[in-house]
Amino acid sequence: MASEVDICNLALARLGDNATVASIDPPEGSAQAEHCARFYAIARDSLLEMHAWKFATRRVQLAKLTVPSWDWSFAYAEPTGALKLLGVLSATASNDDETQPYEAESDANGAAIILTNQEDASLRFVARVTDTTKFSPLFVDALAWLLASYLAGPVLKGDAGAAMSKACLQSFLLAFSNAKVSDANQRKVRPEHTPAWIAGR
Repeated sequence: MASEVDICNLALARLGDNATVASIDPPEGSAQAEHCARFYAIARDSLLEMHAWKFATRRVQLAKLTVPSWDWSFAYAEPTGALKLLGVLSATASNDDETQPYEAESDANGAAIILTNQEDASLRFVARVTDTTKFSPLFVDALAWLLASYLAGPVLKGDAGAAMSKACLQSFLLAFSNAKVSDANQRKVRPEHTPAWIAGR
């Protein structure tokens, strides 16, 4: 599987840059490594937040807080590393469509909290995944294009950098679409269907 360095070098190669980065944590000293260290995590987290990737989707029981919940009955701590909230569920929820109303806010100290009327709530969310061995090949492809769009300006500079950034972003959108379709196909849900002849009884 691709490493962080592999993804950075793929992004640079898409810009026509011949440099090979050996490390971004810490950066090994080249300008390219410095740029990759600066933009890699931003590109990764942005892409993770754009879709409910199967490898990044988590479910946890929420920790109840004793803080003001205003118009809501309960307040819970948002899990560390949560990038995108997908649904608040009850303990007896039979599927993800049974998500309950909720609101995400911050408390007086700036800590992220979740407000809901659901007691003993659990959360389905997209987590920040840093282990590249968990990334699917198409996610890696899309991430390298997105990172290349960030790197184009500082690496190529000027009008050439701006034009390349735009071209890479267009390629990213296509790669992202392919990755989403493939990811969605990793789930098979049996629809609940009642035949008309039974429903009519």
